[in-house]
Amino acid sequence: MLSGIALIIAFVIAIVVMIVAISKFKIHPFLSIMGVSLILALLSLDISTIADTIGAGFSGTFSSIGIVIIFGALIGLVLERTGAALKMSDSVVKLVGQKNPELAILLMGWIISIPVFCDSGFVVLNPIRKAMVKRTQTSSVAMTVALSMGLYISHCFIPPTPGPIAAAGTLGVGDNLLLVMGLGALISIPALIAGYIFAKFIGGKVKDRSETSASDKQETVQTYEELVASYGKLPGAVLSFAPIVVPIILMGVASAFSMAGLTVAVIDFLGKPVIALAVGVIISVALLVTTGKMGEFYDITNETLKTVGPILFVTAAGGVLGKVISAGSMVTYITEHSSVLQALGIFFPFLLAAILKSAQGSSTVAITTAAGIVAPLLPQLGLDSPARAALTVIAIGAGAMTVSHANDSYFWVVTNFGDMEVEDGYKTQTLGTLVIGLASMIGVLIVSLFVH
Repeated sequence: MLSGIALIIAFVIAIVVMIVAISKFKIHPFLSIMGVSLILALLSLDISTIADTIGAGFSGTFSSIGIVIIFGALIGLVLERTGAALKMSDSVVKLVGQKNPELAILLMGWIISIPVFCDSGFVVLNPIRKAMVKRTQTSSVAMTVALSMGLYISHCFIPPTPGPIAAAGTLGVGDNLLLVMGLGALISIPALIAGYIFAKFIGGKVKDRSETSASDKQETVQTYEELVASYGKLPGAVLSFAPIVVPIILMGVASAFSMAGLTVAVIDFLGKPVIALAVGVIISVALLVTTGKMGEFYDITNETLKTVGPILFVTAAGGVLGKVISAGSMVTYITEHSSVLQALGIFFPFLLAAILKSAQGSSTVAITTAAGIVAPLLPQLGLDSPARAALTVIAIGAGAMTVSHANDSYFWVVTNFGDMEVEDGYKTQTLGTLVIGLASMIGVLIVSLFVH
C-alpha cells in the first residue's frame, strides 16, 4: 500500500486521469470517478476493506441526500410545466420595472434557477428576454448575459439545485440546508452586482446576429405571446412561489427553534429538508390541479427521475471517492503536514472546483466531485464547523462557475439561444462567468472573516 507523499502523487495523477477520461475520451463521469476511486482504493487500502468502503460511500450519499435531490428537481419541473416559472418571472418584472430590463432579467433568472436547471431556465425565459429587448430597445447581448449570469449564480449556490444539495450532504450540512441557502443568497449579492455591471459593459461592446434585423421584432413578440397562451391561464403569484417559499419557511422556523433551544416535535419534523421539500411537492400538486395538468403528473415524475438519475449516481460516485480518501492514510499524512492547506483555507475548495469545472465542463460534476475530495480534509483546512462547512459549499459553487466554455452544454445554450457567434460566446459567457466566479470568491473570503 502506498502512503505519504507517494499516495498524494498517485491521487493527483488519478484526478488528472479522471478529468482526461471525462473531457477527452468522453467516458461518463460516473464510470470515471468510480474507476479512479477503485484504483486509489487498491493503492491505499487493505484489499479486504475495499468493497465495504466503496459500498458505504455509495449508499451513504443516497441515504443522506438522494430523496432531497429528487424532490427539488420534481418541484422545478412542475413550476416549468404549469407556467408558474413564467408567472414568477412576470412578478419580478413588475417589481423591478420595465425601465431596468437588465436588472429584471438578472433577478428573474436568479429566482427561476433555484428550482429549475439553468439550461432549461434559459430556454424557458429566452422568449421573455427577446420580447423585452424589442419593447425596451435594450442591447440584446446585455440581456442575454444578464439572464445567463442570474441563472448560473443560483444554479451553483442555492438548494434545491442538485449540485449544492449534494455538496451540503457530502460536507455534513445536509440537515442544515437553510444555512446553505442563506449563505448562497448572501454571496449571490456581489456576484449579481458583478454580473449586472459586466452585462451592461459587454452589451456596448458585442452585438448579436439579430440586433440589426427589422423583421425579428414581430416574430419575437408573437413567440412570447404564444408561450404565455400555451399555458392557458397562468397560476397566481402566491401559488407559483409557494413550492419554493414554504419549504424555506419550514426549515427557517425549525432552525430558529433549534437555536433558541426549543424542541417541538412537529416543527422539528416539518423542518427536516426531506419533509420540507415533500411539502413543496404537495403544493406543486396543487399547482397541477389548478392549471388542469394533473394528468401530466406521472410523466413529469418520470421525466424528473430520468433527469436526476445521472446526477444521483455521479454524486454517489463522488461520495465513494471521498470515502476512499478518508479511509486511507492520506488524510493522516496531510494532517501531520497541513501548514500548506491551512494557508490555502477556503481557497482550496474554490481552486479545486474551478480546475474540475474548466477541465470537464459540468458544474454539477465539479461541485459533487470537489465536495467528495474536500470532505475528509475539512479539519485540516479549518473548515469543519457547521457554518464554515456550509460556506465551503458556496466556495465550491463559486469555483464551479469558473469558467463556462466550449466543453459546457450551458455555453452552447446561451450562445445559440442568444444568437451569438462562438467567439462572442467567449467574450460574453466565458468572461462573464470568470467575473462572477471571482466576485463570488471575494464575497466568500469576506464572509469567512466573520464565520467561525
